[in-house]
Amino acid sequence: MGSGGNEADAWSARLGWAFKLVADDPAERAAALVRLTTARKNTQDALHRMNELWRLTLPLGTEEQYREPAFKRAREEYDAVRGHSLPEGLWDGIRAPGIKEWPGLPYGLLFLEWEARYPQEWTEHAKAWGTKQALIRRMAVPDHDETVRAKLVELVEIVVQRAYRCKDREYVRVARAVDGEELRRRLGAAVLSGNPWARLHAGYVLWLLDRPEVPNTRHVWRTWLAAAS
Repeated sequence: MGSGGNEADAWSARLGWAFKLVADDPAERAAALVRLTTARKNTQDALHRMNELWRLTLPLGTEEQYREPAFKRAREEYDAVRGHSLPEGLWDGIRAPGIKEWPGLPYGLLFLEWEARYPQEWTEHAKAWGTKQALIRRMAVPDHDETVRAKLVELVEIVVQRAYRCKDREYVRVARAVDGEELRRRLGAAVLSGNPWARLHAGYVLWLLDRPEVPNTRHVWRTWLAAAS
């Protein structure tokens, strides 16, 4: 694969359709979910073939096994097929250095936005708590460009307004990384809203933003909650 624009074009060719997972139109989301279901089935089928060939070639020993043509083709097929699916297509990028230069960054943000906006569809079709956690942690760095920063602020705002879901606590890292006037304005509005989840969660995040030295632990949350009640 090339670099720069070529890499971005390759990502778009594989996963550009996935932005419809967060479309306002239910028909567009439904069509994207059908495509994702097919992509994930293809990925699982390729993984099954690779694992079966791994088992059959195991007696060859590690070096010969990884040179064996059928097993090599199966590995290459799996790598190619999973690039068209979520979350599997994101996994290599999560481990790679340089999140801000990663051409898959828009798709990592998309995966998080999908979970934030349509949690039931995400849970049914692509639940991956470890991927969610890893992406949030990778995103929680300063000096993103304005487009990425704005999306991260938006995600924090969405998440504080709902009942807690697995790994939501990780968004405090993001809030600290993108702390600023716009984020605090949105959190302040959430604190004053009629949504009880928003009042609690946004209040807690604001309290932590003013205390960067305080760890975001369950104990700290319970202590703050008891004092706020």
